[in-house]
Amino acid sequence: MRTRFFVLFYAFFAVLLVFSSLDIGLANGPVSVDPGRSKMIGYMLSKQLPGMHFSDKKMDDSLSRAAFDLYLKQLDFQKRFLLQEDVVVLTAYNKLIDDELVRGDLALPQQGFDLLNIRIQQVEKMVDEILAAEIDVNQKESYETDPEKVTYVADLKGLREYWRKMLKAQILSRYLDALADQEKAKEKKSDALLWKEAKERVVKQNKEFFHRLHQETVQDHLDRYFDAVTRAFDPHTNYMPPDNKEDFDIHMRGSLEGIGAVLREEDGYIKVVSIIPGSASAKGGQLEAEDIILEVAQKGADPVEITDMRLRDAVRLIRGPKGTEVRLTVKKPDGARVAIALVRDVVQIEETFVKSTSLDGPGGEKIGYIMIPSFYRDFEGSKNGKESRNCTDDTKKGLAELKKNNISGLILDLRNNGGGSLMDAVDTAGLFIKQGPIVQVKNSSGVQRILSDEDPEMEYDGPLVVLVNQFSASASEIVAAALQDYGRAVIIGGQHTHGKGTVQTIVDMNENIPSLHLRTYDDLGALKVTIQKFYRVDGGSTQYKGVESDIVLPSLFQYLKSGEQYLDYSLPWDQVEPTPFERYSGKKFDLNRLLMASKQRVDSDSGLQVIADEAKKAEERSKDSVISLQLSDMQKKREEAELARKKIGSHYRKYRVEQDGEMSGEAELGAKKENGAKKGEKVDEKLKWLEEVKDDPYIGESMRVLADMSK
Repeated sequence: MRTRFFVLFYAFFAVLLVFSSLDIGLANGPVSVDPGRSKMIGYMLSKQLPGMHFSDKKMDDSLSRAAFDLYLKQLDFQKRFLLQEDVVVLTAYNKLIDDELVRGDLALPQQGFDLLNIRIQQVEKMVDEILAAEIDVNQKESYETDPEKVTYVADLKGLREYWRKMLKAQILSRYLDALADQEKAKEKKSDALLWKEAKERVVKQNKEFFHRLHQETVQDHLDRYFDAVTRAFDPHTNYMPPDNKEDFDIHMRGSLEGIGAVLREEDGYIKVVSIIPGSASAKGGQLEAEDIILEVAQKGADPVEITDMRLRDAVRLIRGPKGTEVRLTVKKPDGARVAIALVRDVVQIEETFVKSTSLDGPGGEKIGYIMIPSFYRDFEGSKNGKESRNCTDDTKKGLAELKKNNISGLILDLRNNGGGSLMDAVDTAGLFIKQGPIVQVKNSSGVQRILSDEDPEMEYDGPLVVLVNQFSASASEIVAAALQDYGRAVIIGGQHTHGKGTVQTIVDMNENIPSLHLRTYDDLGALKVTIQKFYRVDGGSTQYKGVESDIVLPSLFQYLKSGEQYLDYSLPWDQVEPTPFERYSGKKFDLNRLLMASKQRVDSDSGLQVIADEAKKAEERSKDSVISLQLSDMQKKREEAELARKKIGSHYRKYRVEQDGEMSGEAELGAKKENGAKKGEKVDEKLKWLEEVKDDPYIGESMRVLADMSK
């Protein structure tokens, strides 16, 4: 496949033979940038990506407009610096990116860098003046916090007013934080001192923020520009600059080492993608997917704002030795601002493995429960002949133990499962069917292959429910889709799963330079490119739409625009020819009857109704992005968000588990009865997990659906 597009390189290699060195000025001094290297990267992107990428998108004006849209968003998504006139200047390039990459012309990122630096210096001076003056914290006013709902301001006067309100909001927020800390403090401070310290913290925070912005180089902007070009193909295709190995791993994993969260840069924000099972974040239960991390603080130190910070720099702030504390200030999807303290830890491996238990069903029958956090496989251990674990074998062992208890039904929990080994997705799905195709895979050349379960044995043939949510993705969607298509299971959860039905590969750009090119460059970096797409056995793709649940239950996250269909320039849903397969021939179930019975129960289930009610309120809060800059209003909003969490927590154990691993209220009393734990002692992790499973309303309703299926 590579030969096809590398031929294009040779035809044009002469264009790139000669470049002169250049010093490009920065706000704080010149930094040497090799334009020949940058032009080579741009040229390779223009010629290599269209040939490699699954979509076969062309490098044309349409793609240029998409790349420009992404470039402008990452340049100043929050509209805190650029003026309308600046955007007009930059928009002149929106159809030229494709042509300029071929010519080696990088005028757009240079122009964007120069304009942004001029505005940053002007705004920094404004901020100093605003903070030096008195700010009327009692004045009734408000401002829009959603960048999508505001336009770039027309002039410097409008920019100054925008920053005045933003700084006022920061001071009010710092004061409310101080008031909350005051409740726990032994020595009380005067109100005047609290206001003074709040303002001082905002002054310090902004000095650090602008200092960080001044460290940005032309190369940083070029790297982001190249990434915008690649993301115009799809959100999972990226340019990865040649940072050190630590930074390369961050791009590959997006991992906040020490707390166990996977994140990404998105339009100037650091957003949580998922929580790693067994990590400090998972045990704490407060940090969740779709949270935006606004600030990071070490214990006892002032917080550092990480908005507009590079991912690698944010990770360095959060990373730290095991046992040390880090405090994150996050913005929840409903707009609530929450402070979360986490003690850094290594991921507990056992927590990442398959777990199983048997539960007492509504009629006293035994129901099996298996949770698969991810589709793991130790490929390295297997290759070296060492004892290694994989998801399929662990699931099979769990099934064997559950069958000894004569279970009448089984719940397979794939919620928050972000994927993993494709081999194990196929093999795990095969545990519940006799044999047959599980998934179809198609590459950019249109070549399709079918991955099948070849084992005629069915490990479990009884009633089956699969639990999913918006954060079930990739391999977990393959399993859910196959079991749904075979008529083997009822899928229960949110309206749809994530919808990531694509496969990526890493391409070292240093290995792809045209062989006739005479010049040697410094490391060019790498590309992560989407090369394949998954299709169900019925022919439909898991991409974009995800897997739609048979029975939809209320969810706290149902209002979130979370999933592939909400990402910029994601690949569309499509379909191929279905592959022949035999539907499950065992005991049938009437899905309509199951739906009606479930709806009646959900309507009368206090826990699920609280979740449904709070989800509606959260949606309303998320839409109301205009915040009042009155202290009493901000305080009221904080109290409402806290009350909502407590209300949900009284019905849903996940929200009752405290950060330190202890349980509160009824949960702690129940745990102490069973294992004799004294107040203040940490409860047994296994026991805690079992209590969470028993109290989970989604598992409870799944058991009742299984009971209906058995009738």
